[in-house]
Amino acid sequence: PFTIGRKNWEFMNTIKGAEASALIYSVVETARANHLNVYYYVEHLLTELPKLRDEKGNIDTAGMDQLLPWSESLPERCRKPRRK
Repeated sequence: PFTIGRKNWEFMNTIKGAEASALIYSVVETARANHLNVYYYVEHLLTELPKLRDEKGNIDTAGMDQLLPWSESLPERCRKPRRK
């Protein structure tokens, strides 16, 4: 999956764009490594992360443990059934 995106990198002409892409690739590959449904996991992250913001827009890192891919508190739809 990493090399497939290589053609898309031609359009990344800033450091911030490259950092954003690296972040997304890291989240997706970590979710895959933990046998999660990537679509539902990213959707869960995007809905729950804003709830952890304070009045200044900073994210409270203490609440992020529940969002980690190996957390037991993730919704069941984020988990892929394991093959037997």
